[in-house]
Amino acid sequence: MTSVSIGWEAEADLVVIGGGVAGLTAARTASLRGLRVLILSKGGPTDTATQYAQGGIAVVAPLEDSVESHVLDTVEAGAGLVDVNATRSIVEGGQEAVAALTDLGAVFDLGRDGQISRTREGGHSTRRIIHAGGDATGAEVQRALNAAGLPVLFGTAACEIVTGPTGVRGVLAVSDNGFGVVHTPAVLLATGGLGQLYALSTNPPGATADGIALALRAGASVADLEFVQFHPTVLYTPGGLGRRPLISEAVRGEGAILVDSEGNSVTAGMHPRGDLAPRDVVSRAISARMRALGTDHVFLDGRAIDGFAQRFPTITDSCLAAGIDPSAQLIPVAPAAHYQCGGIVTDTHGRTGVPGLYAAGEAARTGLHGANRLASNSLLEGLVVGERAGSAAVERLEAKRGVADIHSYTMPRVDRSALQQVMTTHAAVVRDQTGLTEAAARLERAVLRNMSSRMANGDKPPVEPVTAMTSKAVAAQRISELEDGALTLTARVLLLAAAARAESRGCHTRSDYPEPVEALRHSIPISLDPDGHPDLQAPMIPTGLALTRP
Repeated sequence: MTSVSIGWEAEADLVVIGGGVAGLTAARTASLRGLRVLILSKGGPTDTATQYAQGGIAVVAPLEDSVESHVLDTVEAGAGLVDVNATRSIVEGGQEAVAALTDLGAVFDLGRDGQISRTREGGHSTRRIIHAGGDATGAEVQRALNAAGLPVLFGTAACEIVTGPTGVRGVLAVSDNGFGVVHTPAVLLATGGLGQLYALSTNPPGATADGIALALRAGASVADLEFVQFHPTVLYTPGGLGRRPLISEAVRGEGAILVDSEGNSVTAGMHPRGDLAPRDVVSRAISARMRALGTDHVFLDGRAIDGFAQRFPTITDSCLAAGIDPSAQLIPVAPAAHYQCGGIVTDTHGRTGVPGLYAAGEAARTGLHGANRLASNSLLEGLVVGERAGSAAVERLEAKRGVADIHSYTMPRVDRSALQQVMTTHAAVVRDQTGLTEAAARLERAVLRNMSSRMANGDKPPVEPVTAMTSKAVAAQRISELEDGALTLTARVLLLAAAARAESRGCHTRSDYPEPVEALRHSIPISLDPDGHPDLQAPMIPTGLALTRP
């Protein structure tokens, strides 16, 4: 623990950390209810996962669909861990949330009848996915929310959530202007996912599990972190690392098929819905076929789709940049880390176990996704729970705020590339106890070496002020070190949860335990013990009646 010199201060009724769909929706809602809102975004206006979302928003159509059908599809995809009550609540809020977005100026694609066009994606029993710009739904959602003109501090990262006896009191942050503090009784974590735990991901560079680490260190619990969804169809290029373009599930919804290097179906006999099975099923099928044939990718054949370039302009541009014409050639694809199904434990209004601390979007665990997220339920959840969390923050208006003693707790961290290698090797699509144990041991050894090195150097602050460096460069280095610390802590929690789940369920596949175990049909919450080590808590049982398809 080191003292921090504060270079700036601010005050707000609600601080939103993150600038994607959930954070901006919450900020707008709270602002409309009279709260003074301040958004902290470590990147720029479009450095969010929302910006890259292609498929669309899953929302029940007024006549030809039903809430119960959407709930049932979600429950089936979630492999026994979906909270039915929470899911029904969120699904019921879909139409109102989309109406609010269109009132803000978002424009969705229309069909020939002049009504909003809908497509179908994996795991859905009907066409309920609305989209914008063909395959640029996230970009349109981000544009509409950015246009609301909410106050944002870009290039500003949260270091700590400061709490007291009554809950949240403020936020310690860092920017080009050095360390600062925002005095506030309410904080919403909407920081997105953890894709940068892996060498290959669809996530932007800023998806470094910041919210998970902030919440754990503030005293909240997380759950279901072992369920990392790997998108089955990400554009493959030899040697490609980092963020890779995904090939939306909607391409398969419009008729594209998965084939291997010999031209055979990849998913035949794996699931009644074939190529439109839930993502965990398709990812496992692709991984199994690649292992069997000794290849590092399979192919998506969309040549039979009329007007491919018009329906999927973003995907077409990505393919053409890689030298592939999707209207005439097979698209090489492989699974990559895509979505964090678990997260900070909240209710359907974003409340955590820490008074004044809220979470929404991919960073949160409401119970909607269970063991495997249903396609296009993510933007739905961000809109619905974001709006509710913004409203719920009103309850903190009279709570105490203000931070006196400011300290920075330097998190143990390991080299990011080494961490990604460990997680990609031992905690990706298929796992086993030997690999998980090895990964956890390697991380613990690295953490101990890092801590010993810091102690030998007097536990100095992460970055010493260096006159030869610009304030921008110093801030960037500090933020990078915060990210590495968040990734390290989250990896340790994920490995603990994955080892405790001695079964295969949803997108968590154990080769040594290939079948689900009824005794493990519960969520595994984890919090930090007084020494900062991840600690398993009592199981969380999903609520709601079991559902069966009529």
